[in-house]
Amino acid sequence: MKQILETRRLILREMSLADLDFVAAMLADPEVMRFYPRCYSREESETWVQRSLNRYARHGHALWLALDKASGQPVGQVGLLIQNIQGVEEREVGYLIHRPFWRRGFATEAALACRDYAFTVLGRERVIALVRPENVPSQGVSRKLGMQPESYTVQHSTFTHLVFSILRTAWMREQACVGNPAQRTLT
Repeated sequence: MKQILETRRLILREMSLADLDFVAAMLADPEVMRFYPRCYSREESETWVQRSLNRYARHGHALWLALDKASGQPVGQVGLLIQNIQGVEEREVGYLIHRPFWRRGFATEAALACRDYAFTVLGRERVIALVRPENVPSQGVSRKLGMQPESYTVQHSTFTHLVFSILRTAWMREQACVGNPAQRTLT
């Protein structure tokens, strides 16, 4: 399985059907899936993994499996998805961490790496995150990515989402300020 990204604590790699047990357990957890239309059966989880495999082949990216470097244990899925927002194809940073691994900063750490990948490797000019308005923790992750809410959209037929976004130019300004704490206050 192809490794895509590495962060301080995580490895992001392509999934395979060998990861189905973990993915099925995560997608069947009512708390993890609280902001999704429903929990997924094992068969639906297999389709979910297969969809990612197809996206890797077609686009070179999708949700990747996030593994804890220290234990080698999967903690969730984070990656880049293609979303159609009001007729425009966008790259979304998506993140879904399994409940036993919540509140450790894994979503933010992996999502930051995916955002940077979208700008540096894929050359995207803009990256988004779709977040349900009631999903306050996910809004926090989006803000930590430097994203701001800009509009609403309806996904999955009836579910309203906030569209968070960041432009490459804003990201570049942020990167320029990282080494200069005095300059950070100017942006």
